[in-house]
Order: sequence, then structure tokens, then C-alpha cells
Amino acid sequence: MNQRKAVILIDALWAGLTVIDLLERRFTYLDRPAWAAEISNGRIRVNGGPTFPDARISEGDRLEYLPSDTDEPPVETGYRKVYEDAHLLVVDKPANLPCHPGGRYFRHTLWALLQRREGLDVIHFVHRLDRETSGLVLVAKSPQAAKRCGARFSSGAVRKRYLALVEGRFPMGEIDARGYLVRDFQSLVRKKRRFYPDGECPSGPTAETCRTLLRGTASKDGLTLVEAVPETGRLHQIRATLSGMGYPVVGDKIYGPDDALFIRFIEDRLSDEDRRRLRLHRQALHAAGLSIRHPFSNVALSLDAPLPPDMASLIG
Repeated sequence: MNQRKAVILIDALWAGLTVIDLLERRFTYLDRPAWAAEISNGRIRVNGGPTFPDARISEGDRLEYLPSDTDEPPVETGYRKVYEDAHLLVVDKPANLPCHPGGRYFRHTLWALLQRREGLDVIHFVHRLDRETSGLVLVAKSPQAAKRCGARFSSGAVRKRYLALVEGRFPMGEIDARGYLVRDFQSLVRKKRRFYPDGECPSGPTAETCRTLLRGTASKDGLTLVEAVPETGRLHQIRATLSGMGYPVVGDKIYGPDDALFIRFIEDRLSDEDRRRLRLHRQALHAAGLSIRHPFSNVALSLDAPLPPDMASLIG
């Protein structure tokens, strides 16, 4: 079996960072100490040779990650192409499919599937979705396209629209949810965040401002389908905001009824009662819409992905 290997070419956006700073910022599925261990074990290479955490990277450098071989969990592989040209590819990703290699996943990722099925040698995810989140993912086919698309995201010129199925009867009118996200130190889950609405700003340097436009669209049996348009792009923004407002996303093991569910999930100890409380095997969050101007032609692209069957069956 060939050794697993992930390769990225460094563009101007990341040039000048240290190796460990780039890994921590771009690939958040491992934390800084874990990436330091991977570097120490020789699994990170730059331009074919070993490197060290504080080494500076330059535009055009080739960074390789050689993760250890392990058995990979099964995933959904039936993505759908929504748009493609010489510069861009947009796919509708199923739930239970990671975008990028990390942890136990390498060949069972959208990254690997696109390499095998679409013949793409180098893949630039302009943005990513969590493994359990379904919907639209934008892929650039060159560093130039990735840089131009990234600039549009950074400038706020891209509109993303999500659909979330939540517990409770969410208001049908539009709500402008502004506030702050901070780490939830009361939780055993290290990456969990807490939403504070405007006027309740917590102290400390880690608070990040956030804003999400929310609107209930349909209700049934104590559940509501909510349209969410993030005006900022923070980690777990939609899920943490909805949970903080009292409307957790169905199936969410971190922001749902009990974050101990996440601990039991990663330890493969979910009970039948746990699954009943979750209602769905994954978090009911779907990236349903993406509007962006083409990085080269400047033509406006407005793309949509229909609500997937697992979510539709609960609200249909």
C-alpha cells in the first residue's frame, strides 16, 4: 500500500508564517502540540526534506504531510457536482464526509475522492464544512483562483446561506443575532464555544464578535427549519449562536441537549437513548446557498443545494 500523503503548495497568503503557525491556522483538526509532535516525528516535510516548528515558509514551497496509516471509518461518498469550469468546482457534499485529511481520515475524504474521481492533482478548498455538515463546498483548481476567491471571502463579498433544523419553535420573523463567541470553559469539550448576545460581552482577549441573520421558515412536531446567513465567519458560529438562543441544532452532539453525548460519541459509547435524544445521526446543518463573483470573469454565480432527505424527513 502506498504511503498516505497530503501536499499543499504555499501561496502568498500563507508565505512568511512558521510551519507550525500555518498548520495550526489552516488545519484545525489537530491542535498546536499535536502538530508539533507530527513535525518531531518527521511527518511534516518542506520541499522534500525535514523541517522544524519555527522554520519560515515561502511562496512556492511544497509542504507534505505523511500521516500514519490506520483503518479509516466508513463515510458517505456520493457527492454531486453543482458547478465546474476550468478554474472552479462546486460540489454538494453529503453528511459524514470530511473535507480534508485529518485524524483517522485520509482516503475517506472529499479531498481524496476529488483526486481520484476528478483527476485534480492539487486541491484548494476555499472554505470547508464540518464532517457532519452537508452542502456546498467551493474548490479552486489553481493557487491563483484560490487566492482570488479567498480575497472575496475576506472582503465579505461572498454570501453563504445555511439551513438548520432546530429544537423548538423558532420565530418566523428575521432575527439579527449579534454578539460574541468565547470558549466555554464549563464544558468538557475543548472546542466548544459559548454565544453571548450584544450587551453581555464577556471579558478577556479571546472574545470574537459574530453576527448571523436568522429566520424561521417552517415548523413541525416541535422542530423548526431555520435559514441562517452568517455575516462573520467564526468557528461553530451558527451552531453556538442557535444553542445560546435556546434552539440547539438537531443531532448536534456538542451544542445539543448534553455535550457529554460528544464524549460518548468519540468513545463509541452512544446508547439507544442517546440516539433517540439526538433524533438524527448527524448535526442537521446544511450549506444550501453560495453566491460569489467568478474570480476571473467576475460573472455572478448563485448556486443552491436542496435540503437533504434526512433533514427533509423530519420537517417535510
